[in-house]
Amino acid sequence: MRCPFCKTGESRVVDSRSLDNGSTIRRRRECFSCGRRFTTYERLEEIPLWVIKKDGRRELFSRDKILTGIMKACEKRPTALETLSDMVDEIERELREQPETEVSSKVIGQMVMDRLLQLDKVAYVRFASVYREFKDVGEILDCLEELGVKEGN
Repeated sequence: MRCPFCKTGESRVVDSRSLDNGSTIRRRRECFSCGRRFTTYERLEEIPLWVIKKDGRRELFSRDKILTGIMKACEKRPTALETLSDMVDEIERELREQPETEVSSKVIGQMVMDRLLQLDKVAYVRFASVYREFKDVGEILDCLEELGVKEGN
């Protein structure tokens, strides 16, 4: 590793620490030539994951977009942010474990729906109303019927 101060290519590792659940290693180094210390970060190089949108466009996977959508669905619901973040971590891990580097937005949406159904049915219906693009109240009632909710209850 080249020293940022004297540009010499020889240094020794003084300390190493794992960060971000082991996906990053922080190394404290000391230059053999000038004796100054500096920090380097070693990160796992991830293969980009592409999302194929409904209209055929492609965009890079964004865990923040998924988290934002789930947070909107769970707004004013008794659900901890940590639980929602863990849900997104699980979805991302599942997607990255697959051999494909492209995934349909429909697949991601269904993964979110499956987890919200287990977590909070109100959040599930809220998310479904956007994801399935409900056109009228009848479609919402159909969704509630699928959940086993009867009118007036």
